[in-house]
Formats: sequence, structure tokens, C-alpha cells
Amino acid sequence: MPTIDRIERFADELTAIRRDLHAHPEIGFEEVRTSGIVAEKLTQWGVEVHRGFGGTGVVGVLKGKGNGKKRIGLRADMDALPMEENTNLKWRSTIPGRFHGCGHDGHTTMLLGTARYLAETRNFDGTVHFIFQPAEEGLGGARAMIKDGLFEKFPCDEIYGLHNAPDLDHGELAVLPGPAMAGADFFDITINGYGAHGAMPERSKDPVVIAMSLGQALQTVVSRNVSPNEAAVLSITQIHAGSAYNVIPGEARLAGTVRAFSDEVRALIRERMRNLCAGLAAAFDVEIKVDIRDIFSVLVNSEEHCKVVADVARSVIDPAKVLTRAKPKMGSEDFADMLHAVPGAYFWLGHDGSVPVHNPGYTLDDKILPIGASVFARIVEARLPAG
Repeated sequence: MPTIDRIERFADELTAIRRDLHAHPEIGFEEVRTSGIVAEKLTQWGVEVHRGFGGTGVVGVLKGKGNGKKRIGLRADMDALPMEENTNLKWRSTIPGRFHGCGHDGHTTMLLGTARYLAETRNFDGTVHFIFQPAEEGLGGARAMIKDGLFEKFPCDEIYGLHNAPDLDHGELAVLPGPAMAGADFFDITINGYGAHGAMPERSKDPVVIAMSLGQALQTVVSRNVSPNEAAVLSITQIHAGSAYNVIPGEARLAGTVRAFSDEVRALIRERMRNLCAGLAAAFDVEIKVDIRDIFSVLVNSEEHCKVVADVARSVIDPAKVLTRAKPKMGSEDFADMLHAVPGAYFWLGHDGSVPVHNPGYTLDDKILPIGASVFARIVEARLPAG
């Protein structure tokens, strides 16, 4: 069975919605216009709408035929990235410094397509919760919705989410049971030294030299502390110090991210980072402040629900394009926090285009909109059969 004909018939409308969202991107917790459009469309299609979860989050509730008690959650993220777009698309971003460079406009549109189809057909017995989440890009939107009582007010027995994947071929779908995406920490390290004239370094406690030493030391954390059988990454992504050629500054700052598929490994890395900072602070007689923040949990897919996705996907796309031996991704995704609360699965949907997400030239292929909407819809119909 291919993509759902009924969804294909309004695919042009989905494309128009997606391109409008793309032209008006909003970053985390600022998705006022986007959530307004989502709420308006859901209301128009007869879906019960609840707003304000996690700030700008929206939840749609749709009941099917019969008196089924089972509840399924479907989630899409809505936020854009704080970056410039470098494409020549007619629907390119109209807001400087804002760009849907990760395709969340497409995810939102796919879930809207699913909601419209299910609202028109109601060919299921139970309840569907359409979860439109703000602030996925490292700002904690999933945690904010959960803190606001998402699953107490809209209980789910299982939950599903997806992401577009330009690294897969068009129409390919990948799903992986177990740890599928890494947990992530962000860190800021501040070295408080003592400034002096650049010609008189002996009078300083040079934070730049200390930052260079610390940067090298931190690169040993994974290679000399984490087992080679465990995947982990520690990346320094920012260095800030100084403002003049002839001034040794009093402060230097390092920032970056840690990724791993095990909470135990993440804890080990945090401990080693703090110990190295303390040791270098003593060695150089300075103060080094360390702030390490847990941003993303490890995303763990349920084996049962991965099988659901794979089985359903084979009814929508070429079965040969359903990939169940995908490799874990070192990237992170805050849908992980929802999977910690409710069992389910997160999967990837390939599309044309070779530019990766988070690149200024990234583009989303609109041809995958009805595919994603169809997979979501078939999951509901398979898990909540209408008798």
C-alpha cells in the first residue's frame, strides 16, 4: 500500500503550509505565529485544541470511533534555528538570523497532515494526542511540556516522533531499537587569571596559556578514560579571550558539548572534566569555574514500537527502503525525554538533497510531506484498529 491517496490529494496544501512556516521561522519558546497556525488548522478540522504547554506548545486531541481506551501520542517540533539561511528559494526566511535549518517546519506540517486525515476519516478506535512541541534545539521544550503536566493531562500508552534525514535516500525510513541518539551536555569553563601588558607576561597569570593547556587536557578525557567499546565525544566549540594585541586578558572562556550513549559515561566525563579543571587551577594558581549542564537525555527506542514503525512503513513505502539496522546517531534530540516517560519510537525519513541539517544551504524536499503524514496515520490505524 503506497502513501494514503486522501493525503496525496491535499499534498499541495501541505506544501503551502510548510513553505509559509519556512518563510516565517521562530526560534525556541517564540513560536507564537507557528503555534497559532497549528491551533487554527486543528480547530478547522474539528480537533480539540489545548495551548500553552511548555510556553508555546499545542496539543490536539482526537477521538476515533467506538469507546477504545488506548491513547497514542504523535509529536512534532516547531522551532527554527538562530542562523542565517543561504538559499535562493522563493519561500526563504524573511526574518534575519532565523532559519528552519533543521526541517522542523516539515515535521509540523506532516503532523498537521496526519491530523487532517484522521479527523476526516476517524478510522480508529481510541484517542490520538497530536503534540506540537516548542524549543527542541537545546532549550528544553520537551521538558517544559512535561513539567506543565503533558502526560498527566494527555496520557499516552505509546508515542512516536520522526525527523527528516537528507543523509538517507528519498523514501528511505530508518528506525533503531535501543539507544538511538546520544545524550548531551553543554559546558562553560571560565578561567579567572590576572591580566598584564603583553610585553610583561611575567606579571600575569595568563588565562590564554591556561586555556590552551586545558583544551589539550580535555581531549584526553575520552581517549584515556572511556572504554573504546563506548562511543563518546567531547568537543570544545568556543574560545573567548582578550580584546587587544598588547594586553594579556584577565579571563578566558571555553565552551562546548559532550555526547554519549550512556549516562554512566556522561557522569565519568563530567567528573574528569571537573578534576582536570581543579588540577590546572591549582597548578597555575588561578580560579577555574566549571558549569556542565544536562541538555538532552539518551534517546532509547522501544524494540516493540520500532517493530510497529517498521511494519507500518513497509505498507507505505518500498519495503526494501525500510532500514532496521541503522547506526546510532551522535546527535541529540529532546524527544528522548518523552520516551523516558512513555514507551515509543523515533525514526528518520530520507529525502532528496545532500546538504546536511544545520547548514545555511539546507533544504527540505516537500515530496516527503505526504509520506511522513501517511506513516503517522497508519501507525494510529494499526495500533488503534476500528474493529
